[in-house]
Amino acid sequence: MQTTSGKKFLLDLPKAVQLTDGDGLTLSDGSTVLVKARPERVIDVRASDATHLVRIAWHLGNRHVPTQILGDSIRVRYDHVILELLQGLGSDTEVHDAPFDPERGAYAHGRGHSHE
Repeated sequence: MQTTSGKKFLLDLPKAVQLTDGDGLTLSDGSTVLVKARPERVIDVRASDATHLVRIAWHLGNRHVPTQILGDSIRVRYDHVILELLQGLGSDTEVHDAPFDPERGAYAHGRGHSHE
């Protein structure tokens, strides 16, 4: 791998882990590398009140849409069908590029979907 400043390093972890924006890696030479997520096309969703936001979250969850909770708003990956759904639910939507770090879920122990 290579940092934005050009430092090259090998990332060889004993097991697979999900790294998220803001995580740090301590290298064998003692230096630290900050993990920065690349921006991607997302939809930020705002609602008229908490009940409306919960209703929107329910519809997204019902469709198994990976979702990031941002306090008083929700972020999802851009998808024109989901955008139409969100607008149909009366939400305020903003399409832009930003890092995306969805919730991992109650059963997540790394990557993948398992109930064991």
